[in-house]
Amino acid sequence: MTGRPAIAVLNGPNLNLLGRREPALYGTATLTDIENLCRRTATELGYDIDFRQTNHEGTLVDHIHEARDLARGIVINAAAYTHTSVAVRDALATVTAPVIEVHLTNVHTREPFRHVSYIAAVATGVLAGFGPAGYEYAVRHIAALDNPAAPHTRIEELHDAHHN
Repeated sequence: MTGRPAIAVLNGPNLNLLGRREPALYGTATLTDIENLCRRTATELGYDIDFRQTNHEGTLVDHIHEARDLARGIVINAAAYTHTSVAVRDALATVTAPVIEVHLTNVHTREPFRHVSYIAAVATGVLAGFGPAGYEYAVRHIAALDNPAAPHTRIEELHDAHHN
């Protein structure tokens, strides 16, 4: 870390398999690609990224506990734990900084069990279906909330840039 303020980006189970796991659904970007996108975006905005992934629920809770005291905000893709973990939800409920829930796919068009998020009720916002760009949008939004006086790119401009 450089001493700049940090944004935590936390990832849950199976996201370490991105690029290889169901590429027709999740795309070909790897978790390393997403980490690099988050780091580039954060650097541009004057932030560091604390990027982590775990397949273990308790470890994810520990990461949230650490981030609540150190980060200006949390971007979280809890993956399957979104739909199952009261422990992750309760840990996020203790965070006073912004929390943005991110999903690569639009979970609301998928299996019914994915329509339920324990996290959404304690999150500042939810991004679903934007692919890796959802992480960038979340990092930018946390930076904007942390420093509202700084110039920030509007979501519409980001969307246009990714689709042109």
